[in-house]
Amino acid sequence: MAKIPGKPVRGSSSGRPIMVLFDVLGKRWTLRILWELHKGKAASFRDLQSKCDDVSPTLLNSRLKDLRALNLVVLDDEGYTLTREGVSLSRKLAPLDAWANEWAKSLDA
Repeated sequence: MAKIPGKPVRGSSSGRPIMVLFDVLGKRWTLRILWELHKGKAASFRDLQSKCDDVSPTLLNSRLKDLRALNLVVLDDEGYTLTREGVSLSRKLAPLDAWANEWAKSLDA
């Protein structure tokens, strides 16, 4: 069953939306799936599995089911794509990606 705001999740008995989001994003492969879909091109299950280093089909199916239940990913005739909310989340994560790249460079100095 997918996590939803208002229900307890790891680290939060209140189920605050941000805690639910962190819990979902913290699951293995979830961020990678979102990352692979953020370019806007639809991906079939097999394409997505290949892009995600051949993640097991069972795990990929489970993560996609959760992301669909949370209205972040949709499956249509062309494959899996981000929903409007998924695209919005991707745009919010882009500055964090930029920060992480700068941070990584500072560790090399």
